[in-house]
Amino acid sequence: MEEPCCAGAAAPLRGDAEEPKQGSVLFLGGNEVKSSAVVKYSSAPPQAAFARLQEKTDLKLPPANWLRESAKLGPAGTTILGNSKKSKPFSSFGMAYDFIDSVGNDVDVVSDSENIKKLLKIPYSKSHVSMAVHRIGRTLLLDELDIQELFMRSSQTGDWTWLKEFYQRLIDQKWQRKKKSKEHWYQKAILSKFLYYSINGDGAAQPVPSTSKQHQGGPVAGESDEAGRASWPAPFEMPSSLSEDPGASNQGLKNDFVRNILWTFEDIHMLVGSNMPIFGGGRYPAVSLRLRDNNKPINVLTGIDYWLDNLICNVPELVMCFHVNGIVQKYEMIKTEDIPNLENSNFSTKVIKDIAQNILSFLKSNCTKEGHTYWLFKASGSDIVKLYDLTTLCEETEDKYQNPFTMPVAILLYKVACNMMLKKNQNKKHYGTIRTLLLNCLKLLDNGRHPQIIASANYMLSELFQLDEPKKEDNADFPINGNSDESYSEEEEEMPDSDENGSYSNSSDPPDDNKAVAIIKSVGELSVPEKYKSVHRIRPSCAFPVCHGTEERCRLVLNHVLEGLKSVDSSVKKEGDLPAADPSTPIPLKYEDESTSGGPESLEKQMALFLDKMGSFQKGKHSSQSGMIPGSWQYKMKLQLILKSSRAYYVLSDAAMVLQKYGRALRYIKLALQCHDTYCCLCGSMLPEVLVFLCQCLTLCGDIQLMLAQNANNRAAYLEEYNYQTKEDQEILHSLHRESRCQGFAWATDLSTDLEYQLSVSCKCYEAAYEILLFSNLKSQNPEQHIQVLKRMGNIRNEIGVFYMNQAAAVQTERVVSKNVSTTEQQLWKKSFSCFEEGIQNFESIDDATNAALLLCNTGRLMRICAQAHCAAEGDYKREFSPEEALYYNKAIDYYLKALRSLGKRDVHPAVWDSVNWELSTTYFTMATLQQDYAPLSRKAQEQIEKEVSEAMMKSLKYCDVDTVSERQPLCQYRAATIHHRLASMYHSCLRNQVGDEHLRKQHRVLADLHYSKAVRLFQLLKDAPCEFLRVQLERVAFAEFQMASQNSSAGKLKTLSGALDIMTKTRGAFQLIRKDLVAECEQISKDKSPAESMSVNDSPAGLNKEEVLKLLGIFESRMSFLLLQSIKLLTSSKKKIGGTNEEEAVLKTNKQVYSLLLRATANKGLSLLERTELILNLLEQLAPRSTEGNPGMQ
Repeated sequence: MEEPCCAGAAAPLRGDAEEPKQGSVLFLGGNEVKSSAVVKYSSAPPQAAFARLQEKTDLKLPPANWLRESAKLGPAGTTILGNSKKSKPFSSFGMAYDFIDSVGNDVDVVSDSENIKKLLKIPYSKSHVSMAVHRIGRTLLLDELDIQELFMRSSQTGDWTWLKEFYQRLIDQKWQRKKKSKEHWYQKAILSKFLYYSINGDGAAQPVPSTSKQHQGGPVAGESDEAGRASWPAPFEMPSSLSEDPGASNQGLKNDFVRNILWTFEDIHMLVGSNMPIFGGGRYPAVSLRLRDNNKPINVLTGIDYWLDNLICNVPELVMCFHVNGIVQKYEMIKTEDIPNLENSNFSTKVIKDIAQNILSFLKSNCTKEGHTYWLFKASGSDIVKLYDLTTLCEETEDKYQNPFTMPVAILLYKVACNMMLKKNQNKKHYGTIRTLLLNCLKLLDNGRHPQIIASANYMLSELFQLDEPKKEDNADFPINGNSDESYSEEEEEMPDSDENGSYSNSSDPPDDNKAVAIIKSVGELSVPEKYKSVHRIRPSCAFPVCHGTEERCRLVLNHVLEGLKSVDSSVKKEGDLPAADPSTPIPLKYEDESTSGGPESLEKQMALFLDKMGSFQKGKHSSQSGMIPGSWQYKMKLQLILKSSRAYYVLSDAAMVLQKYGRALRYIKLALQCHDTYCCLCGSMLPEVLVFLCQCLTLCGDIQLMLAQNANNRAAYLEEYNYQTKEDQEILHSLHRESRCQGFAWATDLSTDLEYQLSVSCKCYEAAYEILLFSNLKSQNPEQHIQVLKRMGNIRNEIGVFYMNQAAAVQTERVVSKNVSTTEQQLWKKSFSCFEEGIQNFESIDDATNAALLLCNTGRLMRICAQAHCAAEGDYKREFSPEEALYYNKAIDYYLKALRSLGKRDVHPAVWDSVNWELSTTYFTMATLQQDYAPLSRKAQEQIEKEVSEAMMKSLKYCDVDTVSERQPLCQYRAATIHHRLASMYHSCLRNQVGDEHLRKQHRVLADLHYSKAVRLFQLLKDAPCEFLRVQLERVAFAEFQMASQNSSAGKLKTLSGALDIMTKTRGAFQLIRKDLVAECEQISKDKSPAESMSVNDSPAGLNKEEVLKLLGIFESRMSFLLLQSIKLLTSSKKKIGGTNEEEAVLKTNKQVYSLLLRATANKGLSLLERTELILNLLEQLAPRSTEGNPGMQ
């Protein structure tokens, strides 16, 4: 916990984080002024009671302990002469470095208490004011700018001559060094002796021998002068230690105050340094001690001085010792709240509050540029206060490094940004502020002198851009134009206020004052309440740059990375071993075509070398070509910058992938991996997150190579994208080449034109990523990454398997008929099978049943290709279904069944389930068809073949889902109809060829009839298979004719004939579909300008096979003619014998009429196909009334 100033507890270490403690609210002179003070740091010992001096003690005599170092008075040199008025020029920076958390955000002002008092006394005092003002975020740093001291240095060193000339020209033309009076040094000496007397334990004066009087004047004055002189550093002479360590505080940047206090005065928060000695004693636990000449009354300035000192240090009481000519007369105790009401020093605390608020508003409104040094100046005896921008004045005349504040300001900007970066994840709205701090810091620094800070600042700037955030949330996490409190305008133009509110514009100023940024025309204005409040408007412009896409964001990152790399490289001295490379010369990107790539075999060797290299990281034998020392700041920073650039290139590559710019994506991933290769060369051991990132890079590289393989038709465009290079990329590569050859991943990033090589590279990338996860034991920590890599390995092995399978199929197609299976084909099968097998293992290891099923399905397809190869080898002449075909088809069936078992049920993935079922049905159907068409009669009996065909067809039906509504449903229906048709044909054929066994004949008859009727029903559901429907119906008619041949009775024959004609009338629907297609074709021809072209096509636009239709129509007419003739003969014969019924007579009449029309039509050879179709439809219409069924046509 922090302590109030009055407490006697030991103070915490400087810079410790402490909880604020609310100080007292004092009621002073009837006007309430809120003031609270919290000690942030104190080096003072616990307060000791002061020794009350005896009356008549002679203060001109030095005490025995005089000028000896005393803990009670603070460190030597700060309070030797009492409460020293001398303020060091960089005192605020020392405090700011120690309390970096407060700077830029919470605190309005950081300064020495003497500077604060001097500012608040401006309206009451005629003395001059000269202060340097710096802005860091929303915090102002105030330091005394001792012009006299500065110009004394200038006359010796030649520095600051521009300011001296400016000062003499505009402000005080007759400037000369003002010497302090003897009275001044006399008062200093007796105050010092008084304080040393007061800390004596016995309270008595202990004079020393008179010889010691030599200390009374010269040494004191000399010590003071020396202290003042030593406090100024030479302009920008920063030691190497500071450039090596940005955290060094040096050359006057030390926090020398006895205590640092967070003082809140009304709504103003100040971090104040104080050296005032505080004693215990009296009614209160703390008092301040003052020495006054009894002959001189207290004036307002002294009263304000005492009151503010006590407020800042939260001291409730003042003890005043009065003397006459150095002889102690009496003591008097005054409460702090009574000080404003003392005789001769009356002042209003409210006015002091107004002055404080007005000065702060004036400074905040005008000191707007970070990194600039502002000078607040009031000449002695003048009422005008002026504010100058020294940085702008300096840049107009000389080098910016002539300003000694440049370096401390740069360091502070850097430190504040660093501090905010540590908390960046807590509040992203500060990103704009951090960026502004760092950019302003970089403006102040010279690369040759401070490469480390420049490199570090650029790295932090690159870190502000989130490369891994989701794309949709680019603007969501923090406001792009964030209106955070500490935002302010870097380029803000001053906005003069209206005259009634106290203008500080320089419009009416004398012409020689036009250099001033702002002017307070009269110090009296500062006492007017809220005079400058309206000007305290600071536009928020710490906007984080709006990136209109991933590429722009990455480019900003790479720009900062490049600047950082340049700083690092420029600081590494050892250039001798490096080739003289020109950064503007493009570094060629290696390009290989299939003639030089060496194929997958050389790839294997490169992969082995890479994995061997990855394994050797544990040995730590890596070193830099440029001579960087491991552990140096250059080494650490370059590693970070290289890793950042690698991540940026990875994100760029990923974005290019999304845009399908695969050449660009490969170029970026190549750069990312080149960065990574350099990182590997520099780094002896790899962090797990870096290895995981390498896996991501290799995985993306694999993806890109796969996409390039799948989009080979755009190869020229991709090659152009791949070879393009920006100047920025060239310069980053140049920096990488200082450390390594960047060839470690060349095997993965070359753009080949060979499809097989690209697929192999893709596979090797995934394998390398998997190997890294494996040997680094990162599998368990990164399960998602592990699963993704295995999925991709399974996928690429499927792709390669399919590639080899398609090659095998192509070789098979080109092979001369009857030639045996070639060795090439068999090698391709083996490669394909091996890939599928490995892929299945990959998917099964991560329980991916769906993808495993797809690969099993592809393996089944491979087996069918093997079967087809053996089929082609046989040739069609006297060919039989071979045992090799049967073996491979059965293997295919096994793989399809495994795929179904892998899925388990349809719900897992309906589409894949349906696809596997379809393939399985197709395999059974193909095998049955081949056995039926090319029966292996030399090896098997006809009955066994028929049995096997029947079983295979029924299994095909089992896996052919005709009921589920889907895109494949019509195909399934067609397949099922075809199976039933084939089975019916087979049983029909058996019936024709079979002799004997009447039971078996009957069974075949029933099965043939059953399958014909099922085939008809399924073909009726299809709207695009009229020819197939016709063929089935014609076969049914032939089946009826065959049955009629074995019948003896006329009645039986008539019944069969009637049934056969019935079947024929039911083909009306098929003929209607054929007519529709033919009409559509005629219309198309009539619209077409060149009918010859349309006529040359055998099929109609609807896909109707006219040759097939002509053939079926001829058979149909023939069978119809035969049936009608037989029917007429039988009906006529029956009528002669027994006399026909009215119904039979009507049928006979109709049949004769139709038969007559049919004969005439068939005799007329000039009829077109459409006319013949229409005639058949007309004849079927006439026969239709005899039908007993509702709708004779196709449904």
